[in-house]
Amino acid sequence: MVVCVCNAIKEQELREAARDGELRCAKSAYARLGRKPKCGQCLNFARNIINEPATNS
Repeated sequence: MVVCVCNAIKEQELREAARDGELRCAKSAYARLGRKPKCGQCLNFARNIINEPATNS
């Protein structure tokens, strides 16, 4: 699933970025991926993904 249309960030990319580091916010995850939020519509969804407990999928 695409989380951020502006930056073409997929949910799996965001989960990997969150899993690899001690990220507390979506902007930090975007920075880790070398991107910046643009319109901001995705930030709440991205924040929810980052704050979810890790699952074994």
